[in-house]
Amino acid sequence: MKFTETEIPDVYVVQPQVFGDHRGFFMESWSRQVFEEVGLLYDFVQDNHSSSATKGTLRGIHFQRGDKAQAKLVRCVRGAVLDVAVDLRSSSPTYKRWVAVELSAENKRQLLIPRGFGHGFVTLTDEVEFLYKADNPYAPEADGGIRWNDPELAVDWGVETPLLSEKDRTAPFLKDTITGFEEW
Repeated sequence: MKFTETEIPDVYVVQPQVFGDHRGFFMESWSRQVFEEVGLLYDFVQDNHSSSATKGTLRGIHFQRGDKAQAKLVRCVRGAVLDVAVDLRSSSPTYKRWVAVELSAENKRQLLIPRGFGHGFVTLTDEVEFLYKADNPYAPEADGGIRWNDPELAVDWGVETPLLSEKDRTAPFLKDTITGFEEW
């Protein structure tokens, strides 16, 4: 695997080595050993699978607070998404900065997002299947979100009128949110 740090330290694009032939391909999408060899220590405990039928579906910006925070390793196995990680650690020099990476079934890239970040994606195609590992189980009491179009963050999703859930459409702005990452 190739690990490329983004403009925000600790957020990595992970490019698996793909072995293909006339039958298809094989790749290793996660290896504790390989991640540990490059100093990335994660203990993923939950796999999640999201399906979106329509291009322009936006999910996020989501996070879990406090000791329930989640690091994520995300990838798209059908279609394509623009995946976004937002630094919500108020003591970080990159606080409120975001990074966007296209993930697709074709490019097989993954994005490694540490704890202390918000996460979201917008579908670039119809019929998207999106998978991610989390290093903490989902905890409804720690669930948090920030409005997708928060002007303080100014994320460029590349879509004017995304398809949103009610939860995402009415999520609070960052200025009205306690993220639980104030001491990170």
